Amino acid sequence: MAIREIRLFGDPVLRTVCDPITEIDDGVRQLVTDLCETVDMDGRAGLASTQIGHTQRAFSLNIDGRVSYVLNPEIVEFEGEPVPTGEGCLSVPDLWFEVMRHPRATVRGIDLDGREILISGEGLLAQALQHECDHLDGKLYISRLDRDARGEAMRQIRTSAWF
Repeated sequence: MAIREIRLFGDPVLRTVCDPITEIDDGVRQLVTDLCETVDMDGRAGLASTQIGHTQRAFSLNIDGRVSYVLNPEIVEFEGEPVPTGEGCLSVPDLWFEVMRHPRATVRGIDLDGREILISGEGLLAQALQHECDHLDGKLYISRLDRDARGEAMRQIRTSAWF
């Protein structure tokens, strides 16, 4: 098992814009293994590479008991107007805020064989696709909060046991 430690708010890697994967080698295969094994726990819907200290563009998902991954994911379509959606993050533990998310999203990427894949969904899947792509662009969900909510999030972070 290669369950990796989750990087927490304040770690500079979480603010890093990830590089595209240009070659699928043993390092990328190990990254996918680590992402999939680390996300495969109750309460985990998604995990971006930055959350385990990598800066290559990849994430894993754990939706409805199905673990998957995407390399070089890019959101190619949103559907519907953004709506307030309750959200948390493994890198900002114990916080939960309403974030504006589109109700449906589609991501295009590749698998370990270099084949193009499309993942489309609504509900938790759409939310996870948007959340994980944000991570790969160096953004935490709290950056999407309005000023008052972001201030409250920062107060909660500063007083948390993990910070």
